Amino acid sequence: MKISKTITLATLALTIGLSASSFAQDGSMEMKKDKKMMKKEKMMMQTKMVGGSEMYPTKNIIENAVNSKDHTTLVAAVKAARLVETLQGEGPFTVFAPTNTAFDKLPKGTVETLLKPENKEKLQGVLTYHVVAGKVSSMDLAKMIKDGKGKAELTTVNGGILTAMLKGKKVQLKDTAGNISTVTIADVNQSNGVIHVVDTVVLPGM
Repeated sequence: MKISKTITLATLALTIGLSASSFAQDGSMEMKKDKKMMKKEKMMMQTKMVGGSEMYPTKNIIENAVNSKDHTTLVAAVKAARLVETLQGEGPFTVFAPTNTAFDKLPKGTVETLLKPENKEKLQGVLTYHVVAGKVSSMDLAKMIKDGKGKAELTTVNGGILTAMLKGKKVQLKDTAGNISTVTIADVNQSNGVIHVVDTVVLPGM
């Protein structure tokens, strides 16, 4: 009888111990999740400086982009392609935004040619190749690249594919021609998505 009681008490103690351990682990995991969420929310509410101006997460992609001195060519192109209304929409969108310097790298006369009214569709194709549906943060990209064993394929609004890779801690994009574009400013949050500033214009197969 005493042996039976001892076994019962020992079993009860073990069960309580395991339950407490499990509860502690669950609590620890929940705390980690909460910290991750808080970090993500904090990042989403941060303003960032782009082109000499603060980018506000309460404003949409167009409202912020027009204030960046580094993106006057991109804004002019978006207007010429009649994509302003789209990028002011609800989205969300992920925009890889080339700087003026990125456009300057293109062969002489390319930008001027694309901005002509008769080339509107071609210009739309180039610009939408820099847009991905949904909000994809740099953390999301890094995870996708890790899950893809070093590469992640992004389907753009254009329908074409961009290949994302990591070089050190920076995200790089490769277009269908093999051109490489590096994200220089990541996670510029917008009310309708996120902008990642890039140093090279990526081009769809044309």
